[in-house]
Amino acid sequence: MLKRFSRAFAVVVVPFVGSLLIRFLYLTNKKEFHTKNPLPEEATIYACWHGDLLMFAHSYLRYKNPPHVKAVISSHFDGSLIAGTLKKFGLEIIAGSSNKNAVRVLIKAIKALNEGYDIGITPDGPRGPRHEVADGVIAMATKTGKKVILVEIRPKSYWQLSSWDKFVIPKPFGTIHFYYSDPIDVKSMETEVARTHIKAGLDKHAY
Repeated sequence: MLKRFSRAFAVVVVPFVGSLLIRFLYLTNKKEFHTKNPLPEEATIYACWHGDLLMFAHSYLRYKNPPHVKAVISSHFDGSLIAGTLKKFGLEIIAGSSNKNAVRVLIKAIKALNEGYDIGITPDGPRGPRHEVADGVIAMATKTGKKVILVEIRPKSYWQLSSWDKFVIPKPFGTIHFYYSDPIDVKSMETEVARTHIKAGLDKHAY
């Protein structure tokens, strides 16, 4: 009973507090956006590492506001906290992952892309291995023909948690660099070539 109450309380409180923290960190940091071209109008898949997820929503809103995106987030308890936080920024959620309900998630993501939604996904989520690209992002891109944009979020000064994903929290009053790659067409690539290409792109400006 106590555990159930604690979780119900966390689902309400954590997204609210988390969204305030994200806004505070975003506003108190200088932002440097590195994007060669305007982001595409057509539906696109946006991928970032799980450990860089904290500032993703705010960076996306800089380019597309109001948002028209659905984020693939795990349906386990930690994922529900992340989902609740992203909803505070207007993002919609597809619950599930490459480890659980993978086929259902893939079908929902393909449907969303075909309806014109962008998709946000962490290729190494929800449980890792860290910085290893699972099949989901590649399958979405190849089955829909939609392109992939790789998002790197690199604060100059940050805290890094001891979690599996080494989750990064920018420190206030520093500088955050946001890198958006050019759209990548992976549908003609072999799976392992696409996997290597995505991984290299997401590690291009690694710490």
